[in-house]
Amino acid sequence: MTTPEKLNTTPVAASWLPVNQSRTLVSKPKSDFSVSLQQLLEEPKTQLKVTKGDTLTAIVRTQAQAHGLKLNNSQELRLVRQLAEANQISNPDLISTGQSLNVASLTRELSAARSNTAAAGQASAHTAPLVPAALSLASRASPTGSAQPTATVRPAARSSANPVLEGTLSRAVAKGFIPPAEKLPVYDKILQMAKSHGFAPDDFARMTLMESDGMNPRASNQRCHGIIQFCDGPARGAASAGYADNARAILGLSVYEQLNLVEKYFADVGLKNKGPVGLEDLYLSVLNPASRAAEQATAPLNIQGKQARALHTDNNTDSPITRQSIRQGLMRNAADRLASWLPASLGSSIQTSQRSVGNTTP
Repeated sequence: MTTPEKLNTTPVAASWLPVNQSRTLVSKPKSDFSVSLQQLLEEPKTQLKVTKGDTLTAIVRTQAQAHGLKLNNSQELRLVRQLAEANQISNPDLISTGQSLNVASLTRELSAARSNTAAAGQASAHTAPLVPAALSLASRASPTGSAQPTATVRPAARSSANPVLEGTLSRAVAKGFIPPAEKLPVYDKILQMAKSHGFAPDDFARMTLMESDGMNPRASNQRCHGIIQFCDGPARGAASAGYADNARAILGLSVYEQLNLVEKYFADVGLKNKGPVGLEDLYLSVLNPASRAAEQATAPLNIQGKQARALHTDNNTDSPITRQSIRQGLMRNAADRLASWLPASLGSSIQTSQRSVGNTTP
């Protein structure tokens, strides 16, 4: 799997807005509607039956309103997809009257957000973000609430659990690979995959920076396509992802949709069976899973053909690829591509860690 290219942007502020309580829920005698909303708050639901005219979006909005919360577009989109995944619904736009939905995780998340909002005293209209707040390097809300793109401005130095992933996503939004509203759902999905399969979120970002210029869903070299380059042919990545007959169709999927295919592929190649997964094993799972059996750092790997120059020893495509050359190449490539997307201190530390790589295996 190898190589990179296109989409659109409009930043979205990410904060919960309490519903204006003077216009909702409290009135003279309780109507049936207000009683049902009160019951939603008092009795956390685990199952909900779809009625005529329902959509997943409408269900998420109603549940949020019942918890006194108003969602922005990004939060709504994420929760709709989360609800669809919890119920194994492949098409979020298609549900049936009478269908029973498991809403336990949705109710838990909304209840937690409501508690956070209450704990903050509802002192501000912008409180208690549901999703990790560490995320938006590419867009931030101005004091007036309007979105201020900062794609060309180096972020201020700050601590971050996953700086390479955050920088990669900010860059992907600016390049049009990911719509701003999907940035947080993509971040969350990668964190979930990382926890499930035992790899570092930053290593996943480094891998995509090599394979698709950092999560470009349209990246293609004619035979391999998408964010990790699903290749056509029997027993290859596209076949594992369910696209054996039309690998190029992967290019029509969003980054978030392709991440679902990545998760299936990782399960098929047994990534989680390897215990904690280092950078080299994560990348080899994409490039050539069989080569993971070779554990010596400097031993030539049995990888046919020429790959990106940075992956070969001494940047020479006539030289072999080793675990060590893979690590060095991925670290160097990430530092180069994210040079203007990370705080200076983080950028220099990544460069330093790349230079200090020795004869080590994960």
